[in-house]
Amino acid sequence: MAIRDVQLQLCSYPTPTSVAAIEQAMDLAAALGARISALTFKIELPTTSNMLANTLLEIPSMIAAERQKSAANAQTLVSMFESIAMKRGVAHEQFIETCPTSQMGAILTEHARMHDLTMIPIGEQATVQQYVAESVIFGSGRPVIIFPEAPKRRSSTPLDVVAVAWDFSRPAARAVADALPILQAAKTVRVVTITKEKKIDTQRSAAELAKHLACHGVEVALDEEDAAGRTIGQTLEAYLDARAIDLLVMGAYGHSRMRDFVLGGATKAIVGDPPLPVFLSH
Repeated sequence: MAIRDVQLQLCSYPTPTSVAAIEQAMDLAAALGARISALTFKIELPTTSNMLANTLLEIPSMIAAERQKSAANAQTLVSMFESIAMKRGVAHEQFIETCPTSQMGAILTEHARMHDLTMIPIGEQATVQQYVAESVIFGSGRPVIIFPEAPKRRSSTPLDVVAVAWDFSRPAARAVADALPILQAAKTVRVVTITKEKKIDTQRSAAELAKHLACHGVEVALDEEDAAGRTIGQTLEAYLDARAIDLLVMGAYGHSRMRDFVLGGATKAIVGDPPLPVFLSH
């Protein structure tokens, strides 16, 4: 199924999403021929019942000012998003929700279930965005693209060279299936398997994946990358840089424990600090 309806989450507080991040998302949507919907939030900050603090520090006034800051940022973001989309001729719409920070992940996840793909920029202060991304990845049933808010390098075409991290697992297979329209749109597709980092329990070969993808019109180059004592995250990042990859496709590993997500090592490293746009499925 083609990817025709994508969602972009914009952060309004404490630091608004950058113009560069909106432009990156717009480039991806345009490359896919998709409509893009922006969702941002007016953040409701909790009030305090401490009378002494309220009197001495004027807490209610400070909270009101921060709420106004979030509301103003949200309005500026959707206006900026709309302007960029109109200039580029990309079909679009935009929404603003009101909620406390703790509910952002749940609300975005509900919206994500009604889109083909959700895009989430990750800034330098990634704590909130990482939490939001994890919620959508593991709760929506739909794929997610996370990407660095400040691009570490810019490609003229965001889907020129796409890599697939392949370890023969269920999440990796899910990611390949979900990303098939992106693989078909890419000029070059590389499949990389990291070796000597963990035991890969399979009797299949990467060549069989290449044969399967060829049935869908996707020709791939097969690579193996020796971990050489590095983590999978470190090995992947070095590979992506050496091959000038524009987008990485990989499965997301994790499970729920006491309502929190416990991420696998590679997933945690990538979500916390993506080196480039990463397509994740669970």
